[in-house]
Amino acid sequence: MIPRLLAGLSAAALIPAFLLLLPLLHAAPNRLVTGAPVAAADALGAWLWPTVTLAALGPGLLAAGRGRAVASLAGLACLGALALLLAGLGAGAADLIDGKPPATRVRLASGAWAGTVVLIGTLALATRRARLTGGGITAAAVLAGGLACLWAAGSLDALSIAVELRTRSDTLGEAIGDHLVLALGALALAACLTGGLALWRRGRGMVDLAVSGVQVVPAVALFGGLVAVFSALLAAAPTLRGYGLSALGSLPALTGIAAYLLLPLWRGQQAARRAASPAQIDAAHALGLTHRQILATIRLPLGAPLLLGGVRVAAVQALGLATLGALVGAGGLGTLVFDGMAQFAPDLILLGALPIIGLSLATEAALGRLEAALRRRWPR
Repeated sequence: MIPRLLAGLSAAALIPAFLLLLPLLHAAPNRLVTGAPVAAADALGAWLWPTVTLAALGPGLLAAGRGRAVASLAGLACLGALALLLAGLGAGAADLIDGKPPATRVRLASGAWAGTVVLIGTLALATRRARLTGGGITAAAVLAGGLACLWAAGSLDALSIAVELRTRSDTLGEAIGDHLVLALGALALAACLTGGLALWRRGRGMVDLAVSGVQVVPAVALFGGLVAVFSALLAAAPTLRGYGLSALGSLPALTGIAAYLLLPLWRGQQAARRAASPAQIDAAHALGLTHRQILATIRLPLGAPLLLGGVRVAAVQALGLATLGALVGAGGLGTLVFDGMAQFAPDLILLGALPIIGLSLATEAALGRLEAALRRRWPR
């Protein structure tokens, strides 16, 4: 009892320590400088103690308590703390820029980011412990809905990242679309190549060595090398330009990303191929099943979860690698990230990075749930 109580007290003190000891905001005369740190009392004002109370209650209950009801209560406390924290930071930012020049920016500081990340992590853990049907999706929907309400109400308008979002709202939508097209196109290309390579039975060892070797090549070096290769190819065969091919743009980006995706897809495919044991195949032949029936009733059911596991890893990897497509003129969210780095604008970097993180987490969660469903449907 006492160790659990001590664990609860320690967990309860974690997020308040972040909020009270670290700066929550930075107020700067423009977007290019860090600015002066703003402590919790000035950043949150009247929102401070309600936020701290709920932020302590959630992790404390989760660490000290037991049962699904306690976990559900901890999750609700974390949701409330997140809502109050974001609303308070938005109100504090509005107060800080009131009467200041239009170029003044207020950005989130280390305390706000640390507190937000830990609260979201605690919420995810509480949702898992509560074991409610659709609990994770519900919690994510409530969190997204609350954020949308704060945005619609204008509560976050004074924050620097919101200013960047309003400025580049059209660019952001186009960048997300380009990013998804690039990632999905590379995934489809890699899947086709993997399927074709699987037909080369005698060369499987060589293929395994080749797709593994690609992983040790730095991505920037690979993309640069592909630009040089395609430049030489188009110089030797100028007629290819008539088909819309170019040494810069989507061609080297798709090729480079697909090269990195070959390994997880190849490993998943080979694991799926070996999922059915020789004894199972021999028994199926003894029962008179044809090769097509064996594929449909034995190999595919047993191998589908393993194959989907490789697709899951490759899909998440594709979303991350598509960021580098901006280096060769392929567009995507990487454009915002590298523009922010060039301009020393942290909020512009975040404007490109946060959607990538969100897309990756959503893809991982969706394909992970599908993989788990297949394993339950066809247990080995």
